[in-house]
Amino acid sequence: MSRSRAEDTIRRTLRESIAVKTAMLDGQVGLVAELAGHLVDAFRAGHKLVLFGNGGSAADAQHVAAEFVNMRPGALPALALTTDTSALTAIGNDIAFDQVFARQAQALVAPGDVAVAISTSGNSPNVLHGIRTARERGALTVGFTGESGGALKGLVDLCLCVPSASTGRIQEAHIAVWHAVCEVVEQELFGAV
Repeated sequence: MSRSRAEDTIRRTLRESIAVKTAMLDGQVGLVAELAGHLVDAFRAGHKLVLFGNGGSAADAQHVAAEFVNMRPGALPALALTTDTSALTAIGNDIAFDQVFARQAQALVAPGDVAVAISTSGNSPNVLHGIRTARERGALTVGFTGESGGALKGLVDLCLCVPSASTGRIQEAHIAVWHAVCEVVEQELFGAV
């Protein structure tokens, strides 16, 4: 690939990312602020944040959980259901892969917790089973997905649908939103930032 072709691809990718985030500014800020408010309330009441997803969304779940646990000046209770390889492989092997998040949610989600399902398509069976179980356990349920929301949109209390069909642009927007949410939560709980 020539350097000029590479530069054109990079410019196009960055412009697409900017356009998606601009669209988020125009239509999703209120929903993101509502999510941040729910998290502040949940943390103040002694509840936790539980996140899960597949592939890049699994990495995002871990990233976000780490942001809250490592929040300064105080740690907040957050966990990703994607990190326990023994649980994931035991459930996948002994029960079914589509139950890897549901089974953990059954064990770990409590009433008043906030459960976040991350799926760019909104249609991953294991994510859908997991969020249904979290709802049954009494959690506030949140979806982070792409433009249509897929089946996930109809299963959650709040759904952030990034206005894009591109997995890369959706995941970039998810992380940008989470960083903003972290700042709001940190301001509200610790007066920081």
